[in-house]
Amino acid sequence: MIYKATFAAALAMAASVEGFSAPRAARSTRRMTVTAATAAPSLTESLTQAANEARGIAMDAIAQANSGHLGLPLGAAEVGAVLFGEKMQYNPEDPQWLNRDRFILSAGHGSMFLYSWLHMAGYDLPHEELSKFRQLDSMTPGHPEFPSSHHNTPGIESTTGPLGQGISNAVGMAAAAKMAGALFNTEDHTIIDHHVIALCGDGCLQEGCSAEAAAIAAHEKLDNLIYMYDANDVTLDKMADFTQSEDVGARFEAYGWDVETIDGHDLAALSKAVDTAKSTKNGKPKLIICKTIIGKGIDAVAGTNAAHGEAGVEYVDEARAALGLPEEKYYVSPETRTFFEERKEALKSDYDAWQTTFAAWKEANPEKATLLADAVDKKMPTVEEMFAAIPEFEAGKAMATRASGSDVLQGIAKTNPLYISGSADLHGSNKNYINGGGDFGSPEAPVGGGKTYAGRNVYYGIREHAMGSMLNGFAYYGLFRVSGATFLVFVDYLRAPVRVAALSELPVGYILTHDSIGVGEDGPTHQPVETVSGLRVMPNLDVIRPADAEETAGAYVASIEKQDGPTALILTRQNVPDLDVASAKDRRYGTLKGAYVLKKETAELDTIILAAGSEVQHAVKAAEELGDGVRVVSMPCMERFDRQSEDYKAEVLPKGVKTIAMEAGVSGLWYKYADKVVGVDRFGMSAPGDIVMEKLGMTAANLVKEIKSM
Repeated sequence: MIYKATFAAALAMAASVEGFSAPRAARSTRRMTVTAATAAPSLTESLTQAANEARGIAMDAIAQANSGHLGLPLGAAEVGAVLFGEKMQYNPEDPQWLNRDRFILSAGHGSMFLYSWLHMAGYDLPHEELSKFRQLDSMTPGHPEFPSSHHNTPGIESTTGPLGQGISNAVGMAAAAKMAGALFNTEDHTIIDHHVIALCGDGCLQEGCSAEAAAIAAHEKLDNLIYMYDANDVTLDKMADFTQSEDVGARFEAYGWDVETIDGHDLAALSKAVDTAKSTKNGKPKLIICKTIIGKGIDAVAGTNAAHGEAGVEYVDEARAALGLPEEKYYVSPETRTFFEERKEALKSDYDAWQTTFAAWKEANPEKATLLADAVDKKMPTVEEMFAAIPEFEAGKAMATRASGSDVLQGIAKTNPLYISGSADLHGSNKNYINGGGDFGSPEAPVGGGKTYAGRNVYYGIREHAMGSMLNGFAYYGLFRVSGATFLVFVDYLRAPVRVAALSELPVGYILTHDSIGVGEDGPTHQPVETVSGLRVMPNLDVIRPADAEETAGAYVASIEKQDGPTALILTRQNVPDLDVASAKDRRYGTLKGAYVLKKETAELDTIILAAGSEVQHAVKAAEELGDGVRVVSMPCMERFDRQSEDYKAEVLPKGVKTIAMEAGVSGLWYKYADKVVGVDRFGMSAPGDIVMEKLGMTAANLVKEIKSM
């Protein structure tokens, strides 16, 4: 029986490797049979040995750090062996290969799982870095971190740790892969047909964002997506049945997923399940429920919630001995090294075949090839090119910035052909639809709905959290510039992925409309007062609140110009006047600097009025009433202004000048720049927007009064 299972696994391996390749001459059945039979005795042995050595590496690293999570790396070791040793498509020497399978460790606390397998599989993650687990400036941080300006660990596809984010990112990646395939594959050449595989546990599946994302994945028929569910019946505090009684498999079947339950320590069952998941193109994502023993290998804690963290560290030495590992720490046997060298050669053969197909595709499709190369190289249009595609707005015409944003978006989309937009069921209100861009998704969801996988407008439904996580997935994928929209007051639903985008330096755009108490009749539940400041305190997030249509043009261009972090565009529901006291060019380029002199004093400078968004109009009116010694500074973006030179900042806001700021939101952050702030340090009320604004002091008259009282 053991021999038959091994033989089946070997056959499956050979078949799957064949399937990864670009078109080539078919191998003979006789050759495949001989290869499988010869390899049969060693394949299971090699994978088993690699799994145990991965366990040993995890034990050693976590014991040395006296910090970390033993449970998943030990419990899911066979999953890693089958994925990295047999079934996944990758090239350690080209970790950014376009057609690689993406592997996301959603249960990021088990990071030594990923580091162990990347090291053994031949990625540039040296032995000495394993011993620096969770130490300063190492390549092995406590949770996996996407490569950034701070560090680079090859093979990390997304920053994970906040539970549920990784598997939700995976849905975004799978959607991006479908989109890329629709745009770049041709009838003659398939260059993108890989899979997205995420390893998760009960914690990820209990988080609400994962439910939102799983529903989208099924609805849009993302059959290139595979979840490996490490079902060990354990959470951190208690055994899982203390807080969970649902049938997870039945829940996913109800969404529309294919579900299979297997023994997660059975190599042959794992191999067969992954083969089936990869080969079945039925419009359904796949959930493989792997029943495992958490902390397997440390008998004193295995199968209990104590195994989740580092409680098993005191038993590591005896556990290593029981696994047959030598005393040498971070041990990888010569046999395992040889196995993965041979594995790498086999993968390289498939990689080379793909390169041949890719070269033929490039020659046959020069325009597509240029577009793809620009995407891979992160080549963006210049600021000047983007502004040229956005006509200046009619002077004197009042517009809501969400409405002018709609016009600006068309120019952005024209100059950025791989820019995509989306909304959480609010396209009509957010006004962020790319005209002529088509709708993304399965043509069958619903039949006749007009969707294609090449569509540039994504409908997320009422699922803000999943939208935020999927936007990150699109950004991790690396080919598309993405934005998503909702009402500003609902951004807290996706705050977790916004934070991860900022941490991971992802150039994601957030289009957040209905920005203040000016929303009016919907009342305080829909009137954000604290929200803009709540976003501004997040490192590496630019928050831009433009005052009129021309500043809105500058805001959108700024969001594309920034490639090392996200940008939130804060737009009004209500009309705001065209602030033609400065030229359109000055307003556009001034926005790029974060703050600029909108209305310069014509006498000795006495007072500076600082404002953002819809309150800049009141600053201009107040200055006109107060006299020639008053300057108006529009500050749509504190973060961009703070990055300017000291000379520029001093030129705009010279020290020693009486300064007052005004914004329809909480006042605290403005005291960094102003002596006094006219803000809204309370929740709003239900009434027409202009009445709420007047009631809470957002008028030119009140601003004049406050200035005179200084």
